[in-house]
Amino acid sequence: MTDRVLIVDDEPDIRELLEITLGRMSLQTSSAENLASAKHLLATEKFNLCLTDMKLPDGDGIELVEHISNNFNQLPVAMITAHGNTETAIKALKAGAFDFVSKPVDLQKLRDLVKSALSLSQKDGPTENLSSEVKNSSGPAITGRSPRTNKLREQISKLSRSQAPIFISGESGSGKELAARAIHENSARSTGPFVAVNCGAIPHELMESELFGHMKGSFTGADQDKEGLFQAAQKGTLFLDEVADLPLHTQVKLLRVIQEKSIRPVGAQKEFSIDVRILSATHKNLNIEVEQGRLRQDLYFRINVIELAVPPLRERQQDIPDLGEVLLSKIARENDAPLCQLDSAALAALHNYSFPGNIRELENILQRAATLCEGNIIQESNLEFIIAPGASVIMDAPPVEIAAPAIENSSVDLDADFSLEKHLEAIEIKAIEKALVETRWNKTAAAKKLGMSFRALRYRLKKLGLD
Repeated sequence: MTDRVLIVDDEPDIRELLEITLGRMSLQTSSAENLASAKHLLATEKFNLCLTDMKLPDGDGIELVEHISNNFNQLPVAMITAHGNTETAIKALKAGAFDFVSKPVDLQKLRDLVKSALSLSQKDGPTENLSSEVKNSSGPAITGRSPRTNKLREQISKLSRSQAPIFISGESGSGKELAARAIHENSARSTGPFVAVNCGAIPHELMESELFGHMKGSFTGADQDKEGLFQAAQKGTLFLDEVADLPLHTQVKLLRVIQEKSIRPVGAQKEFSIDVRILSATHKNLNIEVEQGRLRQDLYFRINVIELAVPPLRERQQDIPDLGEVLLSKIARENDAPLCQLDSAALAALHNYSFPGNIRELENILQRAATLCEGNIIQESNLEFIIAPGASVIMDAPPVEIAAPAIENSSVDLDADFSLEKHLEAIEIKAIEKALVETRWNKTAAAKKLGMSFRALRYRLKKLGLD
């Protein structure tokens, strides 16, 4: 079945150009010169894509985008905007537009946009003259059945139908990358690559080379051409985690990439067109970052076109049983070990805990508990919970006799760099090393001396980097 495209523009030359271009792609087209004609065609015919100009004689393209979003929400609609009109493009994307293309129309970029939109439309078939329910199609990545999680899935399903830049907010460990992957996997780009990069983990001097690539000889050590992450994500999605950690000079270049949809590798003489959707995230407050001059305001407006808030685990505690089951299956698979289960007391303890580290912390707790438990049943005594920033309590702490000095007599320097967690780790390492030396590194004997099982000692050695 041939796909059909609705073209809405009051300029005959533009309509003709679009009709010829789409005709060469073996697509059928219908044209409207104003808002009223477009609404009539939408009500009487079926389309797989709509291309609309911003300025129309009896209204504007934003009104048409909103009309389609409210009544034909499975129909992708792209906006044709004046060159460089960033505000209009952002407004269109927020209204529900799939993407936008600037005048004068770059035909290759138009063809790429049309192909992406039609691949999305084909997932659901031609649009009916009724709005359909948002599908919960984000797959197994988002686990749980709580109201907050169901809402998150619905938002992901809706955002997957757009090309708009999405900013994913949420606390550390809450699952922002999982949300980004779910958006990608349910989008028109699902067959393309998903490339995730932690901007805070790349040295500033290498940032541009990593993102945009470089040419041979462009700097010392560049002995060959290198593809950047934008090129690696071509036709797919690039997820910029901790985007607020980008240095300011790289923010300027990223802004241009988003606006022009092209990149220039370090040392290159020309730009290369890219077709990449950008998703970004950080646990930081972007408004504060902008106020303090660490994030450019113009970049903030471009990456934060639409915000997706991932709730912390303490606001979706109904999901803990489901999450626990999924995570324990993952732990068993990765360690080639039997599947462990949580008993009712352990499950209740997890449900009553606030999880400052969110899902990442839950996984760490279960990883340790699965190692320490007996009979593949995790009990409350196997769980380790954080009780203060940087401090933890071990529910089955071994009876190692280490005298804890009183705070007022302690020589510990509680300066700005002090970490209670590292201090306690140092004490634990000292005790374990002492036991190992005294038993001539006989781990079974050392475990007995420390009052713990051999399995527990093996876990601690691995955790503390002593193995």
